[in-house]
Parts: sequence; C-alpha cells; structure tokens
Amino acid sequence: MSIFTPTNQIRLTNVAVVRTRRAGKRFEIACYRNKVMGWRSGAEKDIDEVLQTNTVFVNVSKGQVAKKEDLLKAFGTDDQTEICKTILTKGELQVSDKERHTQLEQMFRDIATIVAEKCVNPETKRPYTVILIERAMKDIHYSVKPNKSTKQQALEVIRQLKETMQIERAHMRLRFILPAKEGKKLKEKLKPLIKVIESEDFDEQLEIVRI
Repeated sequence: MSIFTPTNQIRLTNVAVVRTRRAGKRFEIACYRNKVMGWRSGAEKDIDEVLQTNTVFVNVSKGQVAKKEDLLKAFGTDDQTEICKTILTKGELQVSDKERHTQLEQMFRDIATIVAEKCVNPETKRPYTVILIERAMKDIHYSVKPNKSTKQQALEVIRQLKETMQIERAHMRLRFILPAKEGKKLKEKLKPLIKVIESEDFDEQLEIVRI
C-alpha cells in the first residue's frame, strides 16, 4: 500500500495504519509495518523509527490531516508526537484478514517457544518441545492477544497450562562465591532465595551452587 500526502507529496510505502476513535471522530497514523509490534512489545524505543510521519490523519490513504481543534477535543493536546504515541499504544492496527492470520500464527509460535524455553516437566525435569506446547495451547483454546507482548502472554499461558498438565518454570542454577569472613552471615540472607543447595564448600571462601 502506497499513499501521497497532499501537503508535501512524499510517497509513503510499506504503510501500516493504526486507528482509534475519540470524541466521535476517527484518527489514524502511518507507521512502518514491521515496527508497530516492536514498539508495543518494548523492543523498539525510538518513535521516529516507527512513524512514517509525525502527523495525525483522519484518513491516511487520502492524506486527510486531522484538525487542530479536533485533536484538542479528543486528546487534550495538539502535540502531534504525543498523540501519535497514544494512538500507537492503544489504537487498532489495520491489517487484511490474511495478514492478521499470519501475524497471529507467528505470535502463537513465539509464545509457545518462550514457554518451552522457560519450563520443564516437574517429574522428569526435562524441557517440553515447542510442538508439544503448541498442541497444549490449542487444547486449552488459547487465543492470542495481538496488543499484548509475547512475553506477557507466555506467562499467562504457563498459568493456564498448569491446570491441565505437569509443567513448571525451570529453576536457574547459580554459583555464589563469598568471602569466608562474611560467608555465614550472607548465607543466612540468601536462604529465603534458595530452593535447593546442590553443593557447599567452605574453605578459604564459601562456594554455594544453588537452583
């Protein structure tokens, strides 16, 4: 999809439109398609890398720019960049049915991958495969939420899967090397954080391996 803005005739390509409605009017912004989800997940921090132009439209494809008085009424400000950030965060990304389906499928796989990387079977202590997690997600009829990050949804999936299968977060294995003088005192402070002590060596230094 390509458009021309009537004010400057700059050709915009690879346009993703994000739309919202406020005060009874429609507002749109023009973004780079591959950057919108990055902004929403927190991976992209630079707004200029996401927006094709810091302009708020009522219709991006026709190049119709929103009026200042409408922006003030709907957003309480006429700061275009701040309004763009609000629309980008809370608005609805306009995509075709095919694009939406592809996007949701990819997010579904990404969520399953995160879950598989973070979890194990508590009985065998072995990780689950991504395919098995995907199957389990389908069994609980998990519905991907396009406006939430995959990491947030992975945590939600783990909570739901615990109700239907044996699954738990994998424990991290950490090694602490503490000075002998302070070792015993620091060990007491660490106890509430330690689930299992695998080994402990108290020579010139206190060395603890924990999970």
